Amino acid sequence: MKKGLLIPTPLGAMAAVEEDGAIVHLDFAEHLPEGCQSGESPLLSDARLQLEQYFAGERSIFDLPIRLKGTPFQQRVWQALLDIPYGQTRTYGEIAAVAGNAKASRAVGSANHNNPISLVVPCHRVIGGGGKMVGYGGGLWRKEALLQLERDNLANARAAGYTQQNETKE
Repeated sequence: MKKGLLIPTPLGAMAAVEEDGAIVHLDFAEHLPEGCQSGESPLLSDARLQLEQYFAGERSIFDLPIRLKGTPFQQRVWQALLDIPYGQTRTYGEIAAVAGNAKASRAVGSANHNNPISLVVPCHRVIGGGGKMVGYGGGLWRKEALLQLERDNLANARAAGYTQQNETKE
């Protein structure tokens, strides 16, 4: 059975859903998905804590068990998204090339649109050519806010003497 929790964030509520010990859904929403029982669990509590840390600038890497269901191409795209470092961006074309088809930018957009685990699988870090802000299911304003949050937190961490690689003080 799927269990879900609405988690407040500075950018609006997020619906987190777990099934069989893994996060299977995380997205900006005001309601839990259909067929999901509302309730708390250790994993959903951990997801809430990690989201709070992320928005507070205390976490740049999520450490949650996730389960992604999709086509082989979607799986390759989502893996490529997981490899984009915090505070950085990649274009749809760059992700298409990493996923094995350099001409599949539109298919990357579709895979991003179907990404079931926002933020943890950071589709907000994918931008159009020339740095153009395009295509984010949560709204472009959220995409811009998330990218700005990451840039600011990264700059603050560097100023304080921390490195992104190991999240320890230099």
